[in-house]
Amino acid sequence: MPRLCQTDGLSEDQTEILKAVRQFVDEQIIPVAQELEHADEYPQEIIDGLKELGVFGLTIPEEFGGLGESLLTYALVVEEIARGWMSVSGVINTHFIVAYMLIQHGTEEQKQKYLPRMATGEVRGAFSMSEPGLGSDVSAVSTKATRADDGSYSITGQKMWLTNGATSTLVAVLTKTDEGADSVYKNMTTFLVEKEAGFGETAQGITVPGKIDKMGYKGVETTELIFEGHEISADQVLGGEPGKGFFQMMDGVEVGRVNVAARACGLAWRGFELGIAYAQQRKTFGKAIAEHQAVLFRLAEMATKVEVAHTMMVKAARLKDTGQRMDVEAGMAKMVASEYANEVVEDSFRIHGGYGYSKEYEIERLMREVKFMLIGEGTSDIQKMIIGRSLLKDYRLR
Repeated sequence: MPRLCQTDGLSEDQTEILKAVRQFVDEQIIPVAQELEHADEYPQEIIDGLKELGVFGLTIPEEFGGLGESLLTYALVVEEIARGWMSVSGVINTHFIVAYMLIQHGTEEQKQKYLPRMATGEVRGAFSMSEPGLGSDVSAVSTKATRADDGSYSITGQKMWLTNGATSTLVAVLTKTDEGADSVYKNMTTFLVEKEAGFGETAQGITVPGKIDKMGYKGVETTELIFEGHEISADQVLGGEPGKGFFQMMDGVEVGRVNVAARACGLAWRGFELGIAYAQQRKTFGKAIAEHQAVLFRLAEMATKVEVAHTMMVKAARLKDTGQRMDVEAGMAKMVASEYANEVVEDSFRIHGGYGYSKEYEIERLMREVKFMLIGEGTSDIQKMIIGRSLLKDYRLR
C-alpha cells in the first residue's frame, strides 16, 4: 500500500468509511471529473452517490439521523474527495459548516427542524459571511437586520462568494443588528434563512443573480445573495439570542479552515500521484525521467510536503474533536496545506512539461483549482496574523 496520507489510530468504522469513499472516488469521480469540470457542469450523479454513502450526515448525531462521526473522520473524507475533484468537496463543506453551527449553537427546536433533513441531503446548507467590500474584515459587515415592533426582522444587504448559493435551501447569514452593545462584534447576529433552490427570486426579498464565472472550482456554483427587505421571524436567529453571530461564525470558520486544509491535502496528494506516474512513463535520454536526479529530488520534496500537510491537518482536527480551542492549529494547518499544495501541484506541472499545459491532462485542472486554497477561509496572511498574535500571548516576556 502507498505510504502517503496514512493516519494512525483510526477505528474500524473510520477505516471502513474511508475505504468506501476512496472506492467511490476512484470509480465514480476521477473518471468523469475532467469532462464535468471543463463543461462547468454540476455533478448531480456524484452528489446523489455521496448522499447514499451518508456523507451529508457524516458528523450529524445519530439521534438526528446522521452517522455521528468526528471532525477527523470528516476531514479525512474531504481529503479523499478532493483528491478526486476538489469542487465536489466544496459541495459538502458549507453544508457541513451549517450543520456544525446548528449542533453547537442551535436551539433544540432548530436542531429538530433541520438536522434530520440535512443528514439525508434533503436540506442543503450554505454559509454566508462575506460581502463585496468585506474581505477578511468581518467587523465591516453592512448587511443589516432591522427589528420590527412584533419582534421579527427585515434583512437588507448584499452577500458574496456563496458556495452552493443556488443549490442550497438553508443559508446561515451573518448580519449587523442593533443590540446596543459597545462592541461591533456583539452587534452581529446569525440568521437561518430558508429559500428555494435555483436562481432569481428564491424567497420573498431574496435574489440569487447567477453564477460567478471562476478560473477554477467549477461544477459547483458560487453566487451572490441579495436581500431587499427579507422578512424573517425571531425564531430563525441561530441559538435564539441575537448578538452572538460573530462568535458563532468564527466557530464555523475554525472547522472550515480544517476543511480547506483537508482539501489542499487532497489536491497535493493527487498532484504527487500524477507527477510520479508521469515521471515513470516519460522517457528522455534513454531512461524514465524519474531516474534523472533532478526529477527524483523533486518527487522526494513533493512527497515530504504532502506528508507534512496531512499530519498538521490531522492534528488540528483531532484537537477540535477534544473540544479545545484550536484557532492557531487550524490556521497553521490551513496555511501550510494550502501553500504546500500549490508547490506540489506546480512541481507536478513542471514534471509534465508541455503536456501539463494541455487540457487533456488532469494536472491542468489541478493547477487552476489549487489557487483557491490560498484564499479560501482566509488568506495565508490572515492565518499568520492569527498565529503570530497568539504566539505573542503565549510567549510574552515577563
